[in-house]
Amino acid sequence: MEDQFLSKGQNIELPDELEQIDIVITWDNPEFGVDASALLLGADGKVRSDADFVFYNQQESADGSVRYLGRREAESGSHERLLVHLATVPDQVDAIALVGSVDSGSFGDLGKLALQLVDSGGSPIAEYVTADASTETAFVFGQVYRRNGKWKLRAIGQGWASGLAGLAEDFGVDVSEDAPSEEPESPELETPHPISEPEPSGTGSSGTAPSDIAPSGIAPSDIELTTPPKPVRQRGVRTAKPVPKKAPLPEFKHAESEAWQRARLFSVIGVGTGEEQERRTTSALVSTMQAVPLFARAVSSRVGAPAGSFEGYVEVPYVKGESRVIPDAVWRIARGSRLWTGLLEAKTGAGTHTREQLENYLDVAKKNKYDVVISLSNDLPAGAGELPVEVDKRKLTKVALRHLSWAEVIHEARMVLSHGGIDNPLQGWILSEFLRYIEHPKSGAEEFVDMGRHWVSIRDSVSAGTLRSGDPKAAAVAQSWIALARNLALRFTADLGVVVKHVLPRRVVNDAEARTALTVNELANDGTFSATLRIPDAAGELRVTADLRTNKVSCSTTVSAPDEGTAGKRVTWALRQLKNAPEDLLVEALFTGPASSTCETLTSARATPRLLTDGQGGQLSSFVLTQSFALGSKRSGTAASFISSVTSSAEMFYSEVVQPLREWVPAAPKASDFPREEQADDED
Repeated sequence: MEDQFLSKGQNIELPDELEQIDIVITWDNPEFGVDASALLLGADGKVRSDADFVFYNQQESADGSVRYLGRREAESGSHERLLVHLATVPDQVDAIALVGSVDSGSFGDLGKLALQLVDSGGSPIAEYVTADASTETAFVFGQVYRRNGKWKLRAIGQGWASGLAGLAEDFGVDVSEDAPSEEPESPELETPHPISEPEPSGTGSSGTAPSDIAPSGIAPSDIELTTPPKPVRQRGVRTAKPVPKKAPLPEFKHAESEAWQRARLFSVIGVGTGEEQERRTTSALVSTMQAVPLFARAVSSRVGAPAGSFEGYVEVPYVKGESRVIPDAVWRIARGSRLWTGLLEAKTGAGTHTREQLENYLDVAKKNKYDVVISLSNDLPAGAGELPVEVDKRKLTKVALRHLSWAEVIHEARMVLSHGGIDNPLQGWILSEFLRYIEHPKSGAEEFVDMGRHWVSIRDSVSAGTLRSGDPKAAAVAQSWIALARNLALRFTADLGVVVKHVLPRRVVNDAEARTALTVNELANDGTFSATLRIPDAAGELRVTADLRTNKVSCSTTVSAPDEGTAGKRVTWALRQLKNAPEDLLVEALFTGPASSTCETLTSARATPRLLTDGQGGQLSSFVLTQSFALGSKRSGTAASFISSVTSSAEMFYSEVVQPLREWVPAAPKASDFPREEQADDED
């Protein structure tokens, strides 16, 4: 089924063979975020109970048919995901409302909004795009509903100004007052043995006869009640987001020298390559997921797993025909009576999956009524949800196929450790040790370290000027660059704790072929690769350009100049912010006049600021700050590789140039100095 674009009010029928769909909500403005949610509605258009409200504080419906998968990153930026297992939706549910909400701002601040339905193989089914929202803080994008035994999708596009709580209440959810969601940390605050209250007898001021509860010989007035009343649990659903906690990691202070190495939980001594490396690294991953539930949830949710109790097993044999197949691991997650199962096949180093291998696991999963097959490798697809290996789509009718990269696993470990709310010191240490292991070269789990087997050929063709856009090998290298840019955004996201977006032209966001063709054309025409990262609260975007003809990588950012004061004062404002920037930084001043710009090194500009303004008649509108670095040429490795040079250059430029910059903020208007009339006292 081809991707269908819906207009408001339009509906389509979903294919009969479709058993599971992903709901993807996207938006343009990276400074704001959307939280996805779903409401399971009966024939009356209301929820049957509060359990039918699926969102960040209640991540699965009671029957397990609808799940909240949370926020993920892709080439196009952030998106929120829900999963709907159509085959298990209860018969009493007539429709599922697909909802988004915001914590700050309104939907009018988000730009273009999109709802996309994706099948279990990652192929889009339908999409609804709107830019009509204004002051709404909650929004019903669409509805999946039943008609005559068929599932259909309708685009709705209706907003609420009362937020998620108001919308949920309109659909019958009992929303409690938002209160602090943290549980008491001290056991002394809890009552270990609840006291049962006697039945009312109709006597006494409280309806209970004092003589029934007072010990013999003691008057009721002599009793001092010291036991606090049992707290009454609030009814309803809380829509307030919990505040994450962070446990301190152990500090090592008593080593006599730097030569003393901390003991490793996961040893790298004696690690070989191939199967041994895969077994060790997979076992480290699964055991860490077992020990750190928040990490297990973060990783497993990427492949559509429900929230629940995780169990991991390694090298479980299965019979297929006359042979045996042994996946590297089996993930099982229990949620109530529901048991979710995924078969994991992991590769490390340069290992790749084959179509035959994945299809064998899909057959085993279908026979055993499992949910998903997961491929895990160093292959980082250009877009979230894309699969590095194509399989027969007929095998995906009952079982989903998902791909994870080790770069995403590393990203989740960093995010959970730094920003994920682990409040158990032991769990924090275990996860930090796993991260320490997986970042070691011997683990074979690498973020992104190889430009592919065609790199040298394409690099040399660019240098010689013989590369043409029709070269099929150029497409493979272009896809590697896109994956590198995505990995760079993931690294910044994990390090900074904010969502960093790789900005792409709108026309190629959801079109992998067009995205690759655009990158190939730039390489063939200009000899360059380029990527733009948008970092929340940064004064400007970070642009990275790798020039294969000059063997230089340049990083730049554009900062708007103040819109008041002389050109000289605007230059002074910029130079003041660059007091700790590197001396070789290029400062370009852009003007509105015919002679549009001037450019000097930071050293020259500091010595003679007027060099940036002499001979310019127009308004100084902005500054472009650029720094060049040596570009590595090797296909892979850690020292002189192309990938390492691009990554280190971008990170250094951000820390030394972009991070200290602040956008210009005009001073508050001054109060007028005109004299005020004094009021005479009234006389009686």
